[in-house]
Amino acid sequence: MKKEFSNREILLKQYNKKKNEIVLRLCDFEKLRGADSKIIAGELCFCICAANSSAAAAWKAQQKLQAEGLLFSKNGKKIAKVLLEAGVRFHNNKAKFIIEAREKLVGKGELSAYLKKYANAREVRNALAADVKGLGMKEAGHFLRNIGYGEDVAILDRHIMKNLLKYGAIEEIPASLGKKRYMEIEEKMLEFSSVAKVPIAHLDLLFWSEGAGRIFK
Repeated sequence: MKKEFSNREILLKQYNKKKNEIVLRLCDFEKLRGADSKIIAGELCFCICAANSSAAAAWKAQQKLQAEGLLFSKNGKKIAKVLLEAGVRFHNNKAKFIIEAREKLVGKGELSAYLKKYANAREVRNALAADVKGLGMKEAGHFLRNIGYGEDVAILDRHIMKNLLKYGAIEEIPASLGKKRYMEIEEKMLEFSSVAKVPIAHLDLLFWSEGAGRIFK
């Protein structure tokens, strides 16, 4: 028997209000499947910057790196300066991560190799989180979703976790989130998605918008 969750009617009411906007946003992500290296590098930068920082700061950093021609730069100091000015935390480390991750995943088919090697998006996510500095479980899933491949992965940030708690999908928000705990909560979110009959990618954007006030990326 499937578990009953709380406030399901409230959830569905909120979802129905935002469903069209959510579908359009996910279509935007799907259009980026097979995108060129500039798009991939930009999304990689955004997701690394968004860890422990706001999406607004990460977006500002991504846009400024593109505008100043630094998206493919190997100059860590210049990249770090842009991140600092955008309000991205841990700017020096993240500048290094951006350069290293870009060299691993962009331009020579490395990302395609990951996508071909593994059976599904969650396996790709796990491999990226293990292999690429700056991409933890959340960031790797976020990156895949933003380039059209992460429709079945959970992106467990504070907005998502608070809503999973609110709707009874989890009993508490853990103090830390290692790989094992992350995957356990992801399974609970998938179960919740199944019971609510709302795809997990839709839940992600819905929950994020409830916390942040808008549907973004």
